Amino acid sequence: MKIAYLRQIGFWSTIFSCMCTCMTSPLGNETDRLALLHLKNEVTGDPFQIISSWNDSLHFCQWKGVICGPKHDHVQRVKALKLRGHSLAGTISAHIENLTFLTSIDLSNNTFHGGIPKEIGHLFQLQHLDLSQNSLQGQVPASLTHSSNLRSIILCYNLLDGNIPDELSSLPKLRELHLDSNNLTGSFPPSLGNLSTLAQLSLGYNNLHGRIPDDIGRLTNLVLFQVGDNRLSGVIPAPLLNLSSLMYFAAAKNKLQGSIPADFGPALPNLKVVYLGANLFSGPIPASISNASGLSDLDLTENNFSGPVPSSLGTLHDLTLLGLGDSRLGGLQGGVDFDFLTCLINCSYLEVLTLSGNQFTGELPISVTNLSSHLKQLRLERNHVRGSIPAGIDRLADLTLLCMEENTLTGTIPTGIGKLYKLGSVDLSGNRLTGQVPSSIGNLTQLTSLRLGGNGLEGSIPSTLGNCQKLNELDLSDNNLNGTIPTQIFRISSLSIFLDLSKNSFNGSLPLDIGHLMSLTELDVSMNDLTGEIPSMLGECSSLVSLYLDENHFQGAIPPSLDSLRGVQHLGLSCNNLSGLIPQYLEEFPFLQYFNLSFNDFEGEVPKRGVFANASAISVVGNKKLCGGNPMLLLPMCSKEKQKDLHFLVITVPLVGMIVLSVLLSSMYVTFSTARTLRKNPSSRSAVNYQFPKVSYADLLKATNSFSSANLIGLGSHGFVYKGNLFYPKKVVAVKVINLMQHRASTSFTAECEALWNIRHRNLVKILTACSSVDYKGNNFKALVYEYMPNGSLEKWLRPDVDDDRSESRILSLPQRINIAIDVASALDYLHHHCHTTIVHCDIKPSNILLDDDMNAHVGDFGLARLLFEGTNNFHQVQTCSIEMRGSIGYIPPEYGISGYISTYGDVYSYGILVLEMFTGKKPTDGMFKDDISLHLLAKGSLPEHVMDIVDPQLLSEAITCEKNCNKEKDGLHDCLVSVIRIGVSCSESSPIERMDVADVVMKLHSIRESYHKTVNREKLGA
Repeated sequence: MKIAYLRQIGFWSTIFSCMCTCMTSPLGNETDRLALLHLKNEVTGDPFQIISSWNDSLHFCQWKGVICGPKHDHVQRVKALKLRGHSLAGTISAHIENLTFLTSIDLSNNTFHGGIPKEIGHLFQLQHLDLSQNSLQGQVPASLTHSSNLRSIILCYNLLDGNIPDELSSLPKLRELHLDSNNLTGSFPPSLGNLSTLAQLSLGYNNLHGRIPDDIGRLTNLVLFQVGDNRLSGVIPAPLLNLSSLMYFAAAKNKLQGSIPADFGPALPNLKVVYLGANLFSGPIPASISNASGLSDLDLTENNFSGPVPSSLGTLHDLTLLGLGDSRLGGLQGGVDFDFLTCLINCSYLEVLTLSGNQFTGELPISVTNLSSHLKQLRLERNHVRGSIPAGIDRLADLTLLCMEENTLTGTIPTGIGKLYKLGSVDLSGNRLTGQVPSSIGNLTQLTSLRLGGNGLEGSIPSTLGNCQKLNELDLSDNNLNGTIPTQIFRISSLSIFLDLSKNSFNGSLPLDIGHLMSLTELDVSMNDLTGEIPSMLGECSSLVSLYLDENHFQGAIPPSLDSLRGVQHLGLSCNNLSGLIPQYLEEFPFLQYFNLSFNDFEGEVPKRGVFANASAISVVGNKKLCGGNPMLLLPMCSKEKQKDLHFLVITVPLVGMIVLSVLLSSMYVTFSTARTLRKNPSSRSAVNYQFPKVSYADLLKATNSFSSANLIGLGSHGFVYKGNLFYPKKVVAVKVINLMQHRASTSFTAECEALWNIRHRNLVKILTACSSVDYKGNNFKALVYEYMPNGSLEKWLRPDVDDDRSESRILSLPQRINIAIDVASALDYLHHHCHTTIVHCDIKPSNILLDDDMNAHVGDFGLARLLFEGTNNFHQVQTCSIEMRGSIGYIPPEYGISGYISTYGDVYSYGILVLEMFTGKKPTDGMFKDDISLHLLAKGSLPEHVMDIVDPQLLSEAITCEKNCNKEKDGLHDCLVSVIRIGVSCSESSPIERMDVADVVMKLHSIRESYHKTVNREKLGA
């Protein structure tokens, strides 16, 4: 009886236990669920609705980014968080410590800020921690040492500061430690030598100082050692040579000194990459370095080496990069400087060979033409190379860059150079080359830079050069060239940096085709024999910053059309036969710093304002008929009679030009292109007042992780947009890198700078700064830096990518669409009516409307924008459009293709199409629109009864909900959509004068929104 009773108790106990297990297992572990919700609560930005989808409709193990392990005792626990690259913002909750089964955390490539929670150290099972590419601050938590199972710690590309904690040295299983690209200070901790399992150690791009400790030699499993771009000093420690497994050794940009150890190669035979450039190394390059036979990259640039380049480097068959520039190599007796080049023939994979800025002397051996067929860059500039350019240079068929400037090369430019079809940059300037410019250069259609100045070239410029339609810069100065300047040169519309034809013997007039160079920054045709008048078409070159026409035979007056060159800083007209009055519009040039009018035949009174107020900035000597002006010019006073006679001319002559020309602003472009455009007068650089934070190419490279495809967030007609984390200033930004290979890309850069320089509005994308520089390959680089918009473009919300797992969450409600329509209209109202100078955007479309955290809309991409006369508010006061159509197909107003004029009404048309697209979900270029059917006509024909037949299907769900629940709200929805579609139709009428003014659009939309909200609220209160 008793035994049976006990058995019965056991039976029911087992049943009760099973029931409890069955009841709890569907919900999982409550601790994990609550911890995840705490994490969610501290996320303030979630543009792709990743964290926002975490709710009780799904088991937490099915939440996006959450990975659970197998069930244990019928309970699943969170094993990993994988939330990489979702643009999440906010802080990392300390409640993460309650996810006690976590083995992996990956929150990289987001915008988390604040400190790294020290509570992560309580996750004793954690093996992988990746918080890289965020904006995390504070110190590296010493508490991480408690997570003794950690295999990898990746905290690079943040804003961490302070010292590297010694405590990290007690992690017995750590294999990867990446702390690079932060603001860490202090010395290199010797204690890291205790990490016997460490395979990767990356501490570069910080502010570490002191020596590399000998203790590093105890890391016998080390494969990667990266400490570049710090302030480390001393010598390469001898114990480091014990690391025979080392494959990647980077210590460039420090203050390391002494010599490279003689047994460097034999001791480190597995090396693949060595970066030791920009240090203070001296002595010879050890020949034994070739014992590391697998070397692919060897960069020793910017050091103080001596002696020859070891011929043994030719045994490195896998070598792809050899950088020996600016290292004081060469200068040996007996003409043996280039012996190593012949040995490099065996390096059949070599792509980059940099020998610039050394003391190499002698003739180039013919063997240079037998270097690797994969060679892309050959740099020999700033040496003492003599003799001719080898005729077989055309064998290097993959060359994209050839730099041999500032040597003593003689002979002619080989015609075979025209067979190097991939060449993008050629610099042979500053030599003693003779003969003609080969016409075969016209075959180099990929050329962006051609510099042949400072030689003895003769004959005329070959017209075939006009085939090089990607040229950004052309320098033929200081030669013996003659004849007329071929018009084909002035039809290379891509010329944007400079065109320098000075110090030659060109004759004839300056062709009218010069007006095609609308993107050109600097033009120098001084010291030639040019005649005729200054062409009025020069006024079309509205991007000019420096213009030099000195020492020619130009005659006549300064044309009124030059009034449009409002961005000019340097203007040289001296030593010509120019006459007439000095135009008073020159007083209004805000950036003019240097103006030379000397030795001409100008007459009348010298203006007194603007640049004329600074006597040291202008020169008027040699003009005997001038009077007045700044007393410092020591000119005679003007008589009253002369002033009366000239008064009429001074007023009327410039007035004609001012009526027909626009007032172009180029202040921002001037500011950020100073380094390139002021090469004629470097001392004037300090005069520029930078009002925006200065960023370099290196800053942007670092901010975007070397313009990684993982950071690519947009693609436009003139460039690529990357998300970046700027260190100075500390800010998440969007970096628009201009693709200068695209036609008119540089013009787009200029236009955007001009438009955004002095405008501020809550619904315009805020520009933070700009960068006009060169990249590490010597290529021109231009970029604009904007405030980052976490929710991306309106285009992505209207048409989510089907392959995007976030597409289901990208749904815009009716109130959101109305708000966006109001925001865009408000921005246009500001541009059209409230700016000092009216701005026409010219490219309103969904991809140019960006959304912030709160789904507020911001108008961006001013690459096609134009500035009109102040006070231009009607269709009859417009500005002529460029030859190319301005805008995007489907959004371009019909009058642009007929009359070639732009106006504010063009933006209204594009806006109308945008509104119709937002509320119908149909693109204006949809295949259904052909023959006589268009989006405008479809919408117009639906009014008012059939509006619900054409609206976006996503909005129909709101209509269905209303139909089931509330008749009044349904009526309010219908009325709202009818009113909005009417606005879209009215704005997109074919006749400009029939379109609504955007100020009226703003008022009408506010009224529609208020009316709809009242209807909805009344219905809810009634319920």
